[in-house]
Amino acid sequence: MKNLAVDVVIIGGGITGVGIAQFASAQGYRVQLLEQGVIGQQTSANSSKLIHGGLRYLETAQFHLVHKALHERRALLTLAPTLVKPIPFYIPIYQTSQRPSWQIRIGLSLYALLSGFDSLGRFKTLTNEQVKTLKGLKHDGLKTVFQYWDAQTDDALLTQAVARSASQLGAAITSRASCNKIEKNYQGYLVHYLKDNQANTTQAKMVINAAGPWVNQVLAKVSPAAQSEAIEWVQGSHLVLDIPAQDGIVYLESCFDNRVVFVIPWYGKTLLGTTELEITSLEQKPIPSQQEQDYLLGIYHHYFPAHGNLEQLTAKISATFCGVRVLPKQTGNAFAKPRDTLFHSPDGHPNLLNVYGGKLTTFRSTAKSSLDWLMEQLGPRQPIADVDDLPLQ
Repeated sequence: MKNLAVDVVIIGGGITGVGIAQFASAQGYRVQLLEQGVIGQQTSANSSKLIHGGLRYLETAQFHLVHKALHERRALLTLAPTLVKPIPFYIPIYQTSQRPSWQIRIGLSLYALLSGFDSLGRFKTLTNEQVKTLKGLKHDGLKTVFQYWDAQTDDALLTQAVARSASQLGAAITSRASCNKIEKNYQGYLVHYLKDNQANTTQAKMVINAAGPWVNQVLAKVSPAAQSEAIEWVQGSHLVLDIPAQDGIVYLESCFDNRVVFVIPWYGKTLLGTTELEITSLEQKPIPSQQEQDYLLGIYHHYFPAHGNLEQLTAKISATFCGVRVLPKQTGNAFAKPRDTLFHSPDGHPNLLNVYGGKLTTFRSTAKSSLDWLMEQLGPRQPIADVDDLPLQ
């Protein structure tokens, strides 16, 4: 049996967990991170691969989230230039579009304002010649096309880069480690886990539960029992089509409902996503339902009919993947629900923090908030690095 003693154990090796590990280690805390599988291979490898402010969140007045995300976009473009790169986004507006041109123009202007007039905040209307570069896009009923800027990444590679940074700062990153009990004691928490079929324990002053969709399953392992937040799981499915990629990302209004879907270049192919399907169990690995595939292909065919009928498009699916997001349990459809991160410390467990939600773009902001909580509980340490100056590669 291996026994460690640290300031904080972080459970979950997605982008949220490794981000917290990096920030805490840089501030001089002794950190161990436990991941039940491989670092960055669950939700953090199954996103839409975007580092963006979330233009659509302006519709639901989530201005604070958009402003924060745009600030983090700039930070990641600076710290990880080989992993996070600017990319043009195109928004076609048709006679039948639910969102008229004036509404999109106002939204893009507000987006630029919230970015602090960052150089990526500029947008324009494409000329007829420029529209022709969007290969296969339907022209019938097309009124205008807006072009603005956001950024793209390989989410798994970014997560692994942050984990490497945390490790270089001294964090003990332990993968394929299954936590089976978190026992409160006079020193904080005794964390029990299995690694290579061997029982191990770590004595931690604090525990941060950043297990993503499994956050409440981890919380159920705490003794004495700790209260959890009510959540919903939302599956986001993606299809990779064997169709040559556009030079940028096409931002499409669904022809079936009021959602938006992205057509994304991905290693030379075309990535479609995402859906938002509420699910009730994590017992099986999520896979796109037939309904989700039909939904995404139907939207793509509606806007890009030249690329084949539905049967032909189905034959061009070369890969699929799903990510599962955590949302607070609320009424209404998943598309309209708030996307900001929820931090929860249960009654009777002041040294236990549960992180609900979290976005790829804003993982550094989530890590900073978690670090603030850690410092409040344990007091400051001697910093060893400034995360705002640490390159990610």
